[in-house]
Amino acid sequence: MTTVLPESLQKLIQHVKEFFPDDEKLHRMFEQCFVNTYETTMKKQEDGKTFVITGDIPAMWLRDSAAQVRPYLLAAEEDEEIADLLEGVIRQHYAFILHDPYANAFNETANGKGHQTDLTNMTPEVWERKYEIDSLCYPVQLAYLFWKSTGRTTHINETFQNVIETIIQVWRAEQDHETNSPYLFERADVRQSDTLTRDGKGGRVVPTGMTWSAFRPSDDACTYGYLVPANMFAVVILGYAAEMCDEVLHDSSLKKECLKLREEIQQGIEQYAKLDHPIHGEMYVYETDGEGRVHLMDDANVPSLLAAPYLGYLSFDDTKYVNTRSFLLSRDNPYYYEGKYANGIGSPHTPDHYIWHIALAIQGMTTTNEAEQQEILAYFKSTDGGTDFMHEGFNADCPEEFTRDWFAWANTMFSEFVLSLTGKAVKGSPLYQQLMKNKG
Repeated sequence: MTTVLPESLQKLIQHVKEFFPDDEKLHRMFEQCFVNTYETTMKKQEDGKTFVITGDIPAMWLRDSAAQVRPYLLAAEEDEEIADLLEGVIRQHYAFILHDPYANAFNETANGKGHQTDLTNMTPEVWERKYEIDSLCYPVQLAYLFWKSTGRTTHINETFQNVIETIIQVWRAEQDHETNSPYLFERADVRQSDTLTRDGKGGRVVPTGMTWSAFRPSDDACTYGYLVPANMFAVVILGYAAEMCDEVLHDSSLKKECLKLREEIQQGIEQYAKLDHPIHGEMYVYETDGEGRVHLMDDANVPSLLAAPYLGYLSFDDTKYVNTRSFLLSRDNPYYYEGKYANGIGSPHTPDHYIWHIALAIQGMTTTNEAEQQEILAYFKSTDGGTDFMHEGFNADCPEEFTRDWFAWANTMFSEFVLSLTGKAVKGSPLYQQLMKNKG
């Protein structure tokens, strides 16, 4: 693990301290959380790749690792060593996707650790093979934002082309899951959310243009196979991929493939994933099967409906998003909790009445209301359980009761939120564009 803190990261820590000059609690929290991924989870490999664990689990999730390192792109703008380390993460993502695009988490070596007894096509390199759309989105997002932050294009190469072609192949197959999908998954003797029904096929869906997902970013099974926030994310990163294919690779054929699939998925979302709520108006649903069954909720993990503008699917002031947000941050959302220390969104993945720090960060980064941002900041400071770290979920009435005391993704999301309050965001991201718009 890396321990010597680069000057570029120290500068960002100092920037936060100067922006909040008298808040010693926040100073401690930000410094601890911001460096947590760098100091405890990143390991450079002999081949130049970078392996990133989640914290308390010794495996690399494609989603978590991309999100964990995202704020370090601010340092990579001027720090070549940080940029090299992050390019190593991107190269590791590529290798994992090409090894198995249906897997969500991987081992550092082919050591056979993890869930090897699952009934699916496991290999010794794979820790877990729960297929989640976002596992393929996050690496493309990181590659794009790395390009925008550093100007580097060395990672937008033939391997990147192969990765995009692989992602398109999977997402096209999963547009008609019943007919074309090779994917099956079962896990024995577990709660229903950890396995798939129908002998590993999952709940029945019909073609809509959207692409199917077995699991949510919580690693819980989808109730209905079209996970709307993940499809929104897919639309965004297909646009990113098309831009990289056009401007760097000059591959007009692959660019067209990306844009065609992007259009099909977006049309599916707009046709099948909305309803007119009697209280909140026209809004997006969390999941659907394409035959009219829908799931009205949101989950704390990202991609979420709450995160739609943060991801870049629509604008922060889009009417449908405003309506959806109204639903999500109300008691109509079954996983919205109100407590003594905080109000916010939790997850069926954790106990009842447990709010997630990740969801609070997303709420803070998707509101343009300064009072709401300050309220979220106060929630963070009062719900760390006395540790100065963020956690997975915490009891809204007793923050000392929490899950996962070493969860780097949550620490990163808090850090990104605090940086956004100081006017800093990753170049090329929707949040950066929103901050620039506010300044203008």
